Amino acid sequence: MRQLSVEAQGTTRAGPEVVWSLVADANSYAHWGPWNDGGYRPPSAGPSQEGSIQWFRYGRRTTSVEQILEVNPPRNLAYKVVSGLPVKNYRADVTLTPTSSGGTTVRWAASWNKTLMGRLVRRKLAHIYPEVVAALAAAADQQVTSGPQP
Repeated sequence: MRQLSVEAQGTTRAGPEVVWSLVADANSYAHWGPWNDGGYRPPSAGPSQEGSIQWFRYGRRTTSVEQILEVNPPRNLAYKVVSGLPVKNYRADVTLTPTSSGGTTVRWAASWNKTLMGRLVRRKLAHIYPEVVAALAAAADQQVTSGPQP
């Protein structure tokens, strides 16, 4: 089946370890990203490990539940959507690549089956993914400037 995809990329002054500390902790996503809330099931789980289940609430009605597929600190986190989005075979990869200046290039990319609902989801995610990457880079830059936030 044909695939739909979305991708966003950005750069931060922070090293991969700093960015990883944000990406690998679902409990922190609402502090730096566009989500209202997030965490793990069960709640005491975390940081992200292969097989762990994380969830994120976006707006009042959308709660995405995801399963971590791969964890390669501090370079790559891959997950699939289990529920909450009307898509099939959704897989996303967050890739952190060191820059020559000591910073990090962040690439957040996802693909899923091409369906009618999948096309509608793509429209929304095409706006959300750049927002997420920009917010992640800003939060990482903030940690470089002022130290880790609680």
